Amino acid sequence: MKTDDLEIKKQFLKYLESLITANKRSLFEQVISQRTKHLTVVLEDIYQSQNASAVLRTCDCFGVQDVHIIENRYNYSVNPDVALGSAKWLNLIKYSEEEDNTLSCYEALRKKGYRIVATTPHRDDIMLDELELVEKTALVFGTELEGLSDRAIANADAYVKIPMYGFTESFNISVSAAIALHHLSEKLRRSEINWQLSEEEMIDTRILWAMSVVKHSDKHEKAFRKKQGLN
Repeated sequence: MKTDDLEIKKQFLKYLESLITANKRSLFEQVISQRTKHLTVVLEDIYQSQNASAVLRTCDCFGVQDVHIIENRYNYSVNPDVALGSAKWLNLIKYSEEEDNTLSCYEALRKKGYRIVATTPHRDDIMLDELELVEKTALVFGTELEGLSDRAIANADAYVKIPMYGFTESFNISVSAAIALHHLSEKLRRSEINWQLSEEEMIDTRILWAMSVVKHSDKHEKAFRKKQGLN
């Protein structure tokens, strides 16, 4: 619903949710209370669909609502057998229009108050359990073989790594994301940080969810907008 009027959004949400089952509405209410944008995920040039999709499932499971997708060299694709529908519950924000989409993404995140944290070994890195979450935090992940680009690393605000004690140098990206989000989402929920969505963010998110399950939701939105005189 493209409008800045919160009351109009509330009315549209009420209308949409009247078209879904009571059980689904109850589930939406339960899940939305655990959603957060205080912690977000950034994926740079992830080209293997099974890994890209596994990260989406992880974000949904741990309540991370926004996933920022940087496409410089590779297009991001979702494997439905791996994602299992998780993409429709998330906000996927893609950066693919600029010459350097990494910097474009970083700039957009900083305007929203995010601290950019690159997940990569670096001389100034800290261990995962040392990462503070007082500021809104964007975790940036790269590919398994190449890792993050030099530009992504050089322009980050901080660097974090997951402790490892074996011969292998790195985790698979989907494993890295799962470990990091499990640890940080639990740390966030135990903290006194105001990590939950704002009222308007909750409404926007529930509209997204409702539109993903209501048949012909685009036609319902068009009819609602016409009735409200928004067209």
